[in-house]
Parts: sequence; structure tokens; C-alpha cells
Amino acid sequence: MTNSNNPETIVLHAGYRTDPATGAVAVPIYQTTSFQFQDTGHASRLFALQELGNIYTRIMNPTQDALEQRIAALDGGVAALAVSSGQAASAMAIQNLAWAGDNVVSSTDLYGGTWNLFSNTLRQQGIEVRFVDPSDPENFRRATDDRTRAYYAETLPNPKLHVFPIKEVADIGRPLGIPLIMDNTAAPILCRPFDHGAAINVYSLTKYIGGHGTSIGGMIVDSGAFDWEAVPERQPALNQPDESYHGAVWTEAVKPLGPIAYIIRARVILLRDLGSAVAPQNAFQFIQGLETLPLRMREHCRNAAAVAEYLGKHGKVTKVIHPGNQSGEERRRADTYLKGGLGGLVGFELGGGKEAGQAFIEALKMFYHVANIGDARSLAIHPASTTHSQLSAEEQLATGVSDGYVRLSIGIEHIDDIIADLDQALAAV
Repeated sequence: MTNSNNPETIVLHAGYRTDPATGAVAVPIYQTTSFQFQDTGHASRLFALQELGNIYTRIMNPTQDALEQRIAALDGGVAALAVSSGQAASAMAIQNLAWAGDNVVSSTDLYGGTWNLFSNTLRQQGIEVRFVDPSDPENFRRATDDRTRAYYAETLPNPKLHVFPIKEVADIGRPLGIPLIMDNTAAPILCRPFDHGAAINVYSLTKYIGGHGTSIGGMIVDSGAFDWEAVPERQPALNQPDESYHGAVWTEAVKPLGPIAYIIRARVILLRDLGSAVAPQNAFQFIQGLETLPLRMREHCRNAAAVAEYLGKHGKVTKVIHPGNQSGEERRRADTYLKGGLGGLVGFELGGGKEAGQAFIEALKMFYHVANIGDARSLAIHPASTTHSQLSAEEQLATGVSDGYVRLSIGIEHIDDIIADLDQALAAV
């Protein structure tokens, strides 16, 4: 263990030192469904949450635990929960607080899959998501009523790339008893939302944290700093008796374990009942990726800045979308919340609309045409015809997607090779 606050050290040492049974330095893959109890008393205490420990891999696993501890330490949180995908993390982060008849206020600047989850699937479950423009933080207050359970946003929205006003919105919600949930997928290392007042972070581990493009997973991180009891009527899921645990009130029941009522409820209710468990093999893969995350993020950011500069000078590009190209309040937020780099994503628009965007994609040779971001390799996609195609034209524009928009996830290849591929593809448009 280490008490370091430096991310380069945390990703290698936090939460795990060696395997107690074998002394293995690498985290073992505990490929097991179940765990032997010491005796009936031990089993009873685990199921009653009087003691934390391994019961069944659908709920927890030592490989998963090492990953959770490491990411919680990286974010400055108290606990975390790994799940099967980033989509599962986003859904569970809200379902852990909101029931049928409740609502959540969300930024419009979202990944297309999250928009679909919010506007369709959660709505069908009885949870209303109210979308507001985050350029004015007060829009969150205006959309709030007595049944609002959370605010939700992306730190560096994919694909709009306008950094979210974290502190401003967190400050609106806190006196009302409303936590801010931040999807920090596109800005790990670069931003620590808890430092600015966010209550919960979510990640698609599939992206930058993994970096290798081999595994699907998600993470929910609990800051431990939000007072769920300050306005108890605002958070009934944590402050009213839970029938599935013999009437336990979560804010009271877990106090001996620390300020982890939110993350414990997510684990022992939602993960237990819905079963969106991360596989031990995938948890191991994410630990491998995490160990080089600080190094990779530096290269992603450096290469993306160079690509944005190159595209800004190209005659066929009508607009470049990157925090480094922004000004005014948008640039102030980028400089305030992103430290050590402005992210590895770059968007740009071509004057020829959808046909030009698709022609560019098909002309690429080194870039991969895939529905992902954050790989060590460079990736490209045309969102209007893929990731955001289920959205209406108005919804696409709200998220920052136009017909001619192309999103690039810049990898860690040599910058000369990245630009050479972009150059030849633009020549074909």
C-alpha cells in the first residue's frame, strides 16, 4: 500500500500489494463462482452485512475488489463497484436512487447510447430524465421538483467536447439533497470530479482505463462526501426501510462500515438482483490497462492537440471541435476542470455533410472504424449514421452531432503517422 496522491503511483500500488496466499505481485484472476465460508456464523454475518467479504462472484470477487479499490483511490473516493459495462454503470447509478415516478435532470451533452437509455428505457421503467442545456447551470435548478433524485452529466461529453460546469451544478444540488453523478469516461486522470463537488463518478472501463480494446466493463465510484441524510425525503431509497433487507435503512445500517450507503446498496440490491457482474478475467484486464493509464493519457492528449491544430488549417474542414479550440466560458471550464491535457478526442465537420463524412471514414487506412473510444490505437466514426443514429435530428444537434461531423479518438501512435492517414483520407473527400 502507499499513501501517495500521485496517479502514476496509485494505479500501480493502491488497494493491493501481494496475494496473501501465494505472495503473487500481480493480482490473481479468481475464476470462481463461490467462496468457502469459515463456519455458519461467518456466513450469517456476511449475508447480514455485519461483515464485508466474498459470497458469490455475481456480487463481489477478489480480482474485482482490487480493481475497485484502485480506481476509488485514483478518484479520491471511499469505495467503488465494478459492473459488466459502462451502460450498466450509468443505469445502476440512477436506479440506485430513482424509482417509478421520480426524475433525474441530465445534461443534453451525452453519448448517444446514454441518451437512448435515458429517453427510452428508463422512461419505460417510470423514471423521467429531463434534458437541459448545461451552458447555463441554472437550467438544472429550473428543471428540479420534489421528485428529482439526481443530476447527471459527462465531464468531457462525447462527442460535443464542451466541458461540464461541475462545481456550479454540484453547488446547486447539494443544499437540495440532490447529488451530481458524473460520467468521467473521457477524462480519467485529467479530471477528479469529486474535487469539485460531484458525489458519484461512473466510467466505461472499456475506454481509456482499459485502453486495449479487449474487455467490456463499467465502474461506479462513491465519493463518500455526499450527505444522504441532510434532506432525507429527497433520497427515500437510502433513508426509508428496505423490504428486501428486513427493513434496513441504508444510511443507518452501514454506518459502522463507513460513509458507503450508496455503493453498498448498489452492490447488494441492484447487482445482486439484476446480475450485471464484471467477469474476473475482464477485471484483471482492466487492472493491466490502469497501470499505464497516466502515461497513455499524456500521449493521447499531446497527439489530439496536434491533430486539432492540423485540422484547423485544412481547407476541407469547416469546424474543429476540441477544448483547445474553444474560447470564453467553454475554455475557462476546460482549463478549470481538465489538468495535464485536454483529452484524446477530436471532432471536425466537413462541408459535404453525411456523404463527405462517410467518404472520409472509408478512405482511412491506419485508423480503425469502430464504435469505441480510448483505445491505444486511433479510431474514427461518423456519429450521425452510427452511435447517434437512433436520435432525432433535433436530438442529434443537441448532443453536438451534425451530418458532416466525424469523431476521432486519437491513439498513441507516432503523430506523423496519424496525420499522414488523416491527410490522405481528407484528400479522398
